[in-house]
This record gives sequence, C-alpha cells and structure tokens, in this order.
Amino acid sequence: MIKNINLNLIKGVLFIALISLLATWIASFSFFTNLAISPLIIGILLGIITGNLFRGSIPLEWGPGILFSAKKILRLAIILYGFKITFQQIAQVGLTGLTADIIMVATTFLLGAYVGIKFLKLDKETAFLTASGASICGAAAVLATEPVVKAETHKAAIAVATVVLFGTISMFLYPLLYKSGILQMDFKLFGIYVGSTVHEVAHVVGAGNAVSDITSDTAVIVKMTRVMLLVPLLILLSIYLSRKNGDTFNSKSIHIPWFAVGFVAVAGFNSFHLLASEMVAAIVSIDNFLLTMAMTALGVETNIKKMKATGGKPVVLGFILFLWLILGGYGITILVDKFTSVFN
Repeated sequence: MIKNINLNLIKGVLFIALISLLATWIASFSFFTNLAISPLIIGILLGIITGNLFRGSIPLEWGPGILFSAKKILRLAIILYGFKITFQQIAQVGLTGLTADIIMVATTFLLGAYVGIKFLKLDKETAFLTASGASICGAAAVLATEPVVKAETHKAAIAVATVVLFGTISMFLYPLLYKSGILQMDFKLFGIYVGSTVHEVAHVVGAGNAVSDITSDTAVIVKMTRVMLLVPLLILLSIYLSRKNGDTFNSKSIHIPWFAVGFVAVAGFNSFHLLASEMVAAIVSIDNFLLTMAMTALGVETNIKKMKATGGKPVVLGFILFLWLILGGYGITILVDKFTSVFN
C-alpha cells in the first residue's frame, strides 16, 4: 500500500516536471526572453490549461504528487532562492536602498490589505496574496504567502495573474518614463526606484537593462534586498492572523514560515562565498526549475470556475497598487534619497 502511494506520488511529481520542462523550453524562445517572461509564468499558464481542459485525463492517484510539488517543492525552492543574494550586495546599495525597500513593502502591503478588504470587499486571503505579490517579489511572494494565510490555489493564481499583468507593463513603462525626462533621477537612484517598486525580479532586470548597466545592477540588488523582507512580513502576518482568529498568543499558535527563515540562512551562508561560483550558478538553475514546478502545480490545481466567481476585483486592486508603486514609489525614493544623503 505504502509502495503504491509513493509510486503515485512520484508519478505526480514527474508529471509536473514534464510540463515544467516544456515551460522552460518555451521560455527560451527569443519572443519570451525579450519580454522577460520567465518559465514560472509559462508554467502556471500551461498548468491552468492542463488542469482545466484535461482534468479527466489526469489520474486521481497522481494528486499527492501534484500537491507535493505545489507545497513541499515550493518550500525547498524558496530556501534555495537565498543563493541569489548576499549580505554584501545589500550593503552596496546602502541606507537609501534599504530604507526605500522597507517603506515600500510596508505601505504597499498595508494599502493592498486595507483597500482590498474594506473597499473592494475581497476575502482576506485574496487581498493578502495580491498585496504580498505587489509589495515583495511577485509570484514567489504569492506562493510563499499562500500557506501562511491558508488560501485556496485559485486565489493564489489570481494574485499571480495581477503580478504578471502589471509587472510586465512596468517593465516597459519605467524606461519610457525615464527616457522621456519625466523622472528626474540619475542612473543609480533610478535603479533604486525600479528595484523597490517593480513586481518580479525578471521585470526588474528588463527595466534596468533598458536604461544602463548601473541602473540594472543597482535595481537587482535593491530588489533582492526587498525579497529578504519577505521573512519579517510573513512572520508579522502570521502573528496578526493568530490574534485575529482568537488563538492564544504563543509560539505554537503562530505559523512561523521556517522555509522563509531558511531562505535568509542560505543567503547568509552564500555571503561567505564558500561554494564555487559555478556551483552556485548550478543551484540557482535548479532552483529556477523547482519554482517553475511549483507554479505549474499551482496552475494544475487551479479551478477557472472558482477564479471567475471572484470577478475583476483582484485586478482592480492590482491596478491601485500599480499606481501606488509608480507614483508613491517615486516620491518616497526622492524623499529617502534626500534624507539619507545627510548621513552619507
């Protein structure tokens, strides 16, 4: 019996891995690379198509493997994500980048949660997921937040969709605004602005490269620093939810996202440069594939009928946060730069 369960789990994981391989191959086409569309996004789209059009052809016994990919493999992928950053990189952007990150993450998440729940009347899970995707690091943040808020898979898929939509628009809009002269910043400050406000890492890379190498390098470092803020955000969110649910305030009632803590620990380890750069690059490549598997599994588990029931409110929330990131982010970046320049 146990052998059959394990075999079916393996079959489910391999099924997700095959779709993820296809997503990785499709993402390598120049059309998608030029648009900075990652395998993660293609993976969730292929997963949604497969899960909704061919649901009857997927053996029910493979379910545990699909769920394993969406939950367990996701946690491993988030931990390994730490190999993409070092504490030295954080130090390079200085007080300006770190302060801008903290303010933008806090204000964007709180704004998203408040507007989503109070004005748009969204359920708190969808509001939190959409807000985390906009405030931290796009799809990866949505996936990391999902187990903390205990959301259904279709709600995470909706949140990811808003990230993809507005993150892609940002990638083209930011360089256009800069080159038009509307944004009065030097290359480095613009990089801080991009890194602290644009959704996905891929979108940040695309927007930064369109302006200058200085902008790109600064933006990526600021963005990865912003990614690390996922840990305190999830811990604070867990504490809030435990209190909101009336749980006794103790360590057992709080859902500490240990995978996120592991992410910071790995980043700390990576800061010592104990592994060869080739090995780190290989781990990052593996991690990208594991993230693609998690996104693909999320797509397979997504029910479009449930997504439709939510209506267009998550997109409206995503648009409001998109405007805040552009306008509010610009003002905050300028103010933070002026304030921190006193200490430089």
